[in-house]
Amino acid sequence: MTNLGDLEIFARVVSTGSMSMAGRVLGFSPAVISKRIKRLEDRLGTRLLQRTTRQISLTEAGQGFYDRVLAILAGLEEAEAYISGRSARMHGTLKISAPTSFGRMHIAPHLRPFMSAHPDLNIHLVLTDEFTDIVGEGFDLAIRIAELTDSSLVARRLAPVRRILCASPDYVATHGMPEDIDALREHTCLPAHNNDAWRLEGPKGAITLRPEGTLITNSSEVIREAVIGGLGIALRSTWDIGRELQEGKLVQVLPAYEGSRNVALSAVYPSRQFLPAKVRLFIDYLAELYGPTPYWER
Repeated sequence: MTNLGDLEIFARVVSTGSMSMAGRVLGFSPAVISKRIKRLEDRLGTRLLQRTTRQISLTEAGQGFYDRVLAILAGLEEAEAYISGRSARMHGTLKISAPTSFGRMHIAPHLRPFMSAHPDLNIHLVLTDEFTDIVGEGFDLAIRIAELTDSSLVARRLAPVRRILCASPDYVATHGMPEDIDALREHTCLPAHNNDAWRLEGPKGAITLRPEGTLITNSSEVIREAVIGGLGIALRSTWDIGRELQEGKLVQVLPAYEGSRNVALSAVYPSRQFLPAKVRLFIDYLAELYGPTPYWER
């Protein structure tokens, strides 16, 4: 009978497209991965992978085998979940990447109920504003706020992201409220920490602005504190400043213009076909927590 570990290694090599990446995920050296794949091919008596110096691709036999291996691995995952109480006793470590501010404000405060429901599951939460290499760095999933374009990953939309132009009442009292989009040139604007352009949708469609300000920083939280402190006008997500809007510490500027509706909060993971139960449970938890109208919008 074929070693089940060899099947998992084979599936990881295919999903990552690299023996070295599969090795990093599974904790093996590339040499061990190569040896296990060869052992599997020798046992089956057929070549599963075409190897070149630049890439790995499936043979016809390998594609058919891969489709069936995924079903086997998914079945084993379901069997283990059933024995352990159908997800009530998840084990191991769930490694998650999330944006720094969002993770601090909207993930960390809600970990207790999830971890209490799954006491044998460890959470490894890495907060970073860089787009992590999910596969290469061994993450189970990443929470991202963006227009997603990487087709090699699977994304599940968790919530809409609404971004608005805003300023403090003190700033407006001192400098006035801009009457139209062109009037922003006469105001102090706070560029994004990553120097991204402001992509807005208004009465005449989509427009792109690249504000130039006197404050330059690599921290989104510095921009947040600066706009609250009355330094200028900024484009911020409502998940970030919802409380300040409710408390009157910030007001919306030019409400006819808001950020692109294509930006969303999403959970991103490597493969739909072999999704560990711990990943599915956490994604479901966040989707229910945020919902179509997130609590920061209510």
